[in-house]
Amino acid sequence: MSEEVLVEEKTELEERFPEIVRDQRNGYDGFIVPADQLIRFAAALRDEFGYDFLSSVTGVDYLPDDMMEVVYHAYQTTGGPGLVFKVQVPRENPVVPSLTAEFPGADLQEREAWDLLGIRFEGHPNHKRVLTWEGFDGHPLRKDWQEPFFEEESKPFKSRWPGGDVIRVEDGNPFNKNVDYPDGFDPDAWQETGQAVVYENVGRLDHAVSETAISTDQLVVNLGPQHPSTHGVFRMVVRLEGETVVDLEPVMGYLHRNHEKIGERNTFLMNIPFTDRLDYFNSMSNNFGYVLAVEKLMGTKPPERADYIRVMMAELTRIVNHLAAIGFLLNDLGAFFTPLLYAFEEREMILDIFEAVSGSRMMCNYYRFAGVARDLPPGIFEQVKGFVHDRLPRKIDELDTFLTNNEIIRARTMGIGVLTAEDAITHSAVGPVLRASGVPYDVRRADPYSIYDRFDFDVAVRYHGDIYDRYLLRLDEIRQSIRILEQVIRDIPEGPIQEGKPQYQVRVPAGEASGRVEGPKGELGFYVVSNGKPNPWRYHVRAPSFINLTPLGVMCRNYKIADVVSILGSIDIVLGETDR
Repeated sequence: MSEEVLVEEKTELEERFPEIVRDQRNGYDGFIVPADQLIRFAAALRDEFGYDFLSSVTGVDYLPDDMMEVVYHAYQTTGGPGLVFKVQVPRENPVVPSLTAEFPGADLQEREAWDLLGIRFEGHPNHKRVLTWEGFDGHPLRKDWQEPFFEEESKPFKSRWPGGDVIRVEDGNPFNKNVDYPDGFDPDAWQETGQAVVYENVGRLDHAVSETAISTDQLVVNLGPQHPSTHGVFRMVVRLEGETVVDLEPVMGYLHRNHEKIGERNTFLMNIPFTDRLDYFNSMSNNFGYVLAVEKLMGTKPPERADYIRVMMAELTRIVNHLAAIGFLLNDLGAFFTPLLYAFEEREMILDIFEAVSGSRMMCNYYRFAGVARDLPPGIFEQVKGFVHDRLPRKIDELDTFLTNNEIIRARTMGIGVLTAEDAITHSAVGPVLRASGVPYDVRRADPYSIYDRFDFDVAVRYHGDIYDRYLLRLDEIRQSIRILEQVIRDIPEGPIQEGKPQYQVRVPAGEASGRVEGPKGELGFYVVSNGKPNPWRYHVRAPSFINLTPLGVMCRNYKIADVVSILGSIDIVLGETDR
């Protein structure tokens, strides 16, 4: 869809919904929709205008205006630019209708906005915290929330030497931890009602296994929070009928460290290395999405050579991720470490390239606003060329030969964990999870960014939506990444690698912007609001690992308990960006 068509659609929406208004704030975009019209507006977007994919839901606290705002980004799976719409509600009672009935993919995202900002979504079927625990005091992304010990009035140096005596503020806290309990909360008498809600919700739907099945008692089993398929701490509450999964709910938050709050305290530039820590497999891609968002606000673009280098690093990152994902999936199937280590050999070679280019193997901190930190070092181009043209294609063919027709892999993955195309779209799944279900949606093609519109490559797609297809699709994507890298090597120009002089402080005009990339795990998006000061007013991450967990219950129902870990492994989550 072209920009001209988008303009026509916006005009038609204004005629169809006279209650909505365009956001007139300088540097802002989208429609402001009255809360009582939100559901009708969203349903029309989906059914009449083809915006069937709700990518992002987040909140913004506009404390000076005494207002909360919920921001939605919707797209068409057929491709084209997105449409932004918003709801504004008063801070003292921020209530917004839930869109989970129209877009089930809003489920976890609405819970996150409630948890961190205190925006209540009326009609949400499972309205509780998702990243913090039920006894947490307040909503930490609110601008007036104060963190125990770390706000200025509580820092130790304020009371270090009164009268010559050393006083530690930490000793004044009755719990001697970084915890501030709500008023009237007794931790000794507290019972974890939130967990009762979890168990209740897991069984809230009646999923009959079979009318002829042997009648058995239902059993609730906790998988985790420690188990092998998650790169972090994660739990699944599973309701079983015998060995068959009736329902499942993901439980996360064990590693939550308030990434977005810290991002709003950092300067814009300080957040680049901070994005590295989201998904430690994909540092370069994490940098990419964030700098695109800030560059939109700044109205700047990198030189051509820097764009080529960015694409090179992003596609090498995709290969690193997919090699690891395949190896860890086989771990989950019981092939302990041998296939993983075999796949890791090429991963290590790519990390050597990252180290030569950026100075670090995993936390690269390489991208910069309007460029990259440094040019390719001598000899590295030839190393990449040899790797891409020779060694890597051979290695992928070997993995394909060894694994694809293995009868155990086929038996454990074919027809298991099926996610239909319709369910994938409605649950906002992205990346290999979405494309393995028959939806050829790839941000690099659907809404091209950087210089991806210059490259000849195919959007990898499979059609069965099972574990096996999610495995095959990652092999397919590695081959397409090799095609892109061959073109980068052929066409990369000489020239500068950064627009202007390197700066330790950047001027970011007031406004909002979103940047999204097709990361290895799917669409990774950053929504940034600037008020013209050195640090973001709002910094939000649309994390694919987090949102791809939304359809996990659907993928596991009616399969066996032995399949659950491998289904989870086929999604390929990293808890660093899930919990944030």
